[in-house]
Amino acid sequence: MSTTTPGTATQDRITRVRISSVTLPLDTPISDAKVLTGRQRPMTEVAMLFAEVGTEAGHEGIGFGYSKRAGGPGQFAHAREVAPALLGEDPNDIERIWDKLVWAGASVGRGGLSTQAIAPFDIALWDLKAKRAGLPLAKLLGAHRDSVRCYNTSGGFLHASTEEVLANATESLERGIGGIKIKVGHPDHARDLARVEAVREHLGDDFPLMVDANQQWSRAQARRMCRNLEPFDLVWIEEPLDAHDFAGHGRLAEVFDTPIATGEMLTSVAEHAELIRHGGADIVQPDAPRIGGITRFLKVLAMADRNHLHLAPHFAMEIHVHLAAAYQHEPWVEHFEWLDPLFEEHLEIADGRMHLSGRPGLGITPSERMREWTVETHEEAL
Repeated sequence: MSTTTPGTATQDRITRVRISSVTLPLDTPISDAKVLTGRQRPMTEVAMLFAEVGTEAGHEGIGFGYSKRAGGPGQFAHAREVAPALLGEDPNDIERIWDKLVWAGASVGRGGLSTQAIAPFDIALWDLKAKRAGLPLAKLLGAHRDSVRCYNTSGGFLHASTEEVLANATESLERGIGGIKIKVGHPDHARDLARVEAVREHLGDDFPLMVDANQQWSRAQARRMCRNLEPFDLVWIEEPLDAHDFAGHGRLAEVFDTPIATGEMLTSVAEHAELIRHGGADIVQPDAPRIGGITRFLKVLAMADRNHLHLAPHFAMEIHVHLAAAYQHEPWVEHFEWLDPLFEEHLEIADGRMHLSGRPGLGITPSERMREWTVETHEEAL
């Protein structure tokens, strides 16, 4: 029996790793229900964490993660500590490398900031693997489709007036967006309902409309609002309760006809398993950069498929369009234009769908502006 250690059957190995902390400015301060209820301040920037991995044979991959409002420096610091663990590894052994990275920082846990810090490495390795195969990542994984339904969120935040939201919706429709999501969770529930009514009237009865409460309702408030929102024929009601109230979300999903969507704030596969065990979501919304990368995201997909759930990944459409395309049941992808300046390429949107490009890997290249917004870098090399 062979005693060959994993990876020695190939001739390639990781020889260089570069991480970059990038501050992405936002044109307008962003407010959702967490701001109006005093829990957070308006968001003015997004902290991005990029990882670039190179191999002895000349292959390269890029991945990224992010943090909103706080946590960016912490993610960078943790990534810098564990980055040396990649050197010398066979880039094919992605799951084994994920385990090695998480154990390198095991004292701070297997969720939260620690998994978010290693996600860019994992995503970069999948990008590298698909590039080496000459395939878009979705095709490497086994795509069910070449395009995915997409909806816009960035035009429906609570800092915008109802008139602005309607104008933003019109602009999204003209761009070929297939659905509109608006924020709710205002302290005055009547304002939420009036806003939803105005958008529904503007879009028409049949156009896909979603709402997102960003965890701001109590169980009693959520029951009342879910009941009041039923007549609007929404695609889903998102995060009506605290993200970790799995039982509460499960009760809402059982009682109301409008589907319940949640999962974006969870940072581990174990948390998603608990959400699904409680029946807490009709539509799961995992976020690859938050749960540790593509390796962990695929485990959530398997659980969701086994439980016949629908999928709508959160944010990071540049990554999630590939993962959604590889899911058996027709999914949704969230459209945000916020990250557009970071990349040379942009995704094609038409006829309500986001289309995969033919470029290998994720199909993205860092832009000059991304380099200009870089505030700190760190490199490791053999």
